[in-house]
Amino acid sequence: MASDQQEDFLIFADEDLAETADAGREKEYWKVIIVDDEQEVHHLTRMVLSDFEFDGKQLEFLSAYSETEAYRVIREHPDAAIILLDVVMDQDDSGLRLVKYIREELKYSSVRIILRTGQPGQAPEKVVITNYDINDYKEKTELTTQKLFTTIMAALRSYRDIMVIENNKVGLEKIIKSSADLFELKSMKKFASGVLTQLTSILNLHKNALHCNSFAVAKGQEEIYILAASGDYELSENAKIEEVVPAHVLSSIERTFREKKSTFHEDHFTCYFESKTGRENVIYFEGSKSLNEWNRYLIEIYCSNVSVAFENLYLNEEVETAQKEIIFTLGEIAETRSKETGNHVKRVAEYSKLLALKYGLPEEEAELVRLASSMHDVGKVAIPDAVLNKPGKLTPDEFELIKEHANYGYAMLNHSNRDIIKTAAIIAYQHHEKYDGSGYPNGLAGEDIHIYGRITAVADVFDALGSDRVYKSAWSLEDILAHFREQRGKHFDPKLVDIFFENLPAILKIRDQYLDPNLAAG
Repeated sequence: MASDQQEDFLIFADEDLAETADAGREKEYWKVIIVDDEQEVHHLTRMVLSDFEFDGKQLEFLSAYSETEAYRVIREHPDAAIILLDVVMDQDDSGLRLVKYIREELKYSSVRIILRTGQPGQAPEKVVITNYDINDYKEKTELTTQKLFTTIMAALRSYRDIMVIENNKVGLEKIIKSSADLFELKSMKKFASGVLTQLTSILNLHKNALHCNSFAVAKGQEEIYILAASGDYELSENAKIEEVVPAHVLSSIERTFREKKSTFHEDHFTCYFESKTGRENVIYFEGSKSLNEWNRYLIEIYCSNVSVAFENLYLNEEVETAQKEIIFTLGEIAETRSKETGNHVKRVAEYSKLLALKYGLPEEEAELVRLASSMHDVGKVAIPDAVLNKPGKLTPDEFELIKEHANYGYAMLNHSNRDIIKTAAIIAYQHHEKYDGSGYPNGLAGEDIHIYGRITAVADVFDALGSDRVYKSAWSLEDILAHFREQRGKHFDPKLVDIFFENLPAILKIRDQYLDPNLAAG
């Protein structure tokens, strides 16, 4: 380097280094890796750029003094923005070999590589620029203070723009993926929770999760209720929104419902959704960084997809609600035909769900059993009234006819692909099978009887014995419990009988909740 340029560039300022590093720890920064075998170059580069700032971020310097050390430092810092790379170090082509390693092996395409050399004859500029994927080539004699500042500024602008494009690409990929995932979520609460998680991911706030708080809420007829929450606002089941949400957050949510539109603010945003049936939802989201125009664009795209998903989910809920009402109605019709109370259907359904949960079935499956068990006797609609409602003892032929209701019920239900109807078909078919193989219609035994049939058998018999029927009076609770003890492992699955007794208080609570006049008080 010429002496006049040395005065301009070669100035030491070691005392500033510690302060610069300490300040950088508290905020975001651009990483610059200096690879050079001359220690003096490291000091000078740090000094000249010590007060450099771009887009509100300062520089953090990382040093490597040999080719071997450079491999490690570069590998450990894939988020480096710039590499200032000397050509001649351990070997005459050390820098060029590092360029190939960075681009071809590590596949680091975003980092800006600025090749610096004090021996340009060893690496002619035209050859290097043509054959190596670098972003700039400088002789060390060129890098005055101002030239170095300009070079770094240009490189950081380029790196920033590349990263914006890359993050936008990632954001769009996440939206495409999440849009497909959203339509797979059938539960409204799971769906809402998924929306919050995906918004966090799309906005790259997952690294600052403690500063990312969000709500998904719905508006009922009289109040706003919470579907899901994240961050500081993760809530217990059935928590009331006003009990835990700060007043300013609740005010923002209420304003969004009133104005019926999404809004963006410096530190938070709200998204408003209204279905064609008038159902309203709001997403409230606050994070530690402000949203740029691209963030807002991503949110708008995502929310348009969410709006469609909300609509479909509400429509699906309405269909499922209608199906559930139809199923219970059909079950009650079957019971009414045999002059038995419709509350029998409700009690059997609740007993069945309780037993299913205690047996270990997941909540969703237990709910299927609850709904489907109401159809256990639907086949009775095919049995003549004279036999179905005969007050006295049935003849052997009449009893054989009554037993056919299991086959009739199965024949009515087994053609559907809906889970709830398929479950009802199993229950209608097997709820009179007995654990010891003496039941009907197929004489199945043990675990050859589907768990749905074994569960409903316990629920149905318990309620039937405690109810008045045309052919018998209700049994006392004491006699019913004695019967269950005696039939453990015979009529009933022994494990389910044990579960029944372990949860008897809860079962009796269900019985009393749906009590009707002809149910024995026990």
